[in-house]
Amino acid sequence: MHDEKRKIMITGGAGFIGSHLAHLAVARGFTVEVVDNLVNGNADYLADLPPDACRLSVVDVRDTDAMRDLMAGCDVVYHLACLGVRHSIHSPRESHDVNATGTMSVLEAARAVGIGQLVFTSSAEVYGSACSGPVVEQGELAPTNAYGAAKLGAEGYARAFHVCYDLPTVVLRLFNTFGPREHHEGDCGEVIPKFLLRANAGQPLVVFGDGSQTRDFNFVEDTARAILEAGLRPEAVGHVINVGSGFETSINDLARMVIDVVGNPDVQIVHEAPRPADIARMCANGTKARELLGYAPEIPLADGLRRLNEWYAAEGVTVDDLLTEECVHNWVGDEVAATGRLRDGAGRAVPTT
Repeated sequence: MHDEKRKIMITGGAGFIGSHLAHLAVARGFTVEVVDNLVNGNADYLADLPPDACRLSVVDVRDTDAMRDLMAGCDVVYHLACLGVRHSIHSPRESHDVNATGTMSVLEAARAVGIGQLVFTSSAEVYGSACSGPVVEQGELAPTNAYGAAKLGAEGYARAFHVCYDLPTVVLRLFNTFGPREHHEGDCGEVIPKFLLRANAGQPLVVFGDGSQTRDFNFVEDTARAILEAGLRPEAVGHVINVGSGFETSINDLARMVIDVVGNPDVQIVHEAPRPADIARMCANGTKARELLGYAPEIPLADGLRRLNEWYAAEGVTVDDLLTEECVHNWVGDEVAATGRLRDGAGRAVPTT
């Protein structure tokens, strides 16, 4: 089965999850066509891959003509390119344009060239306020922000192209992936790297709300394995599949785990007002992933935290330098712009309007 599909495309393949997927695919013997506009991606994340095994094209996924040309000869497309949750709060229209309209462009290109299988990485944010424990894919969908709404719309397009045009699509709902290369900066910054860097610098860990809200944290190597398999298994076509760890961790407990991993018991935990439209609970039921992808997570949260902490230590950049890129309230556009981490399609820092 794997031998029949040798060339793949990864949109957003120079990003956090996408670059791990690219490394895994090359290690498995695939040739990889990476598409990334480098707004959130980093070409250095692919620099150690052989050029005959992985090629990067700096293209925006909304350019349907360019996408069609680059897809020619590919067997599977993995569509990961997107703008994140906090970006959608201060720039909802741009979130829709990239995450929903961009997905439409990818689907149109895939249909035009006859792609054998397309995997769209959606998000657990589509469940939104309906999360009340381990959620199954058939559960209620109630997104609370423009990111979740755009991802849900893009899911609908993926299903429509499968039903209407016979394009073989798979939808994955990713829960909270973490690990090396995860964003700590600007409106991309996520809680685990922000906590780890702050703890290493002896700064307080900022928890929004009372900290009882929960998340399902999955190490990036596990997530990448699941994504790769979704494009290689015909039995997954037409399905929506959760990809998470299946374990629920409160933000308060996460903060205490990070302090323990760093080994700095003097670090304080402080609480601020809740973030807008924050979700109270998030945890994946992984039954379909086991049945259709043969997937089960292998790396526990504590081990993943230690691996990420060691990665930061080996990077040769001080935590103080990294923290200059952090934005505490990274859903507030003016504050993000002030850090220089709100950028246009050419990677230039821009103010909000």
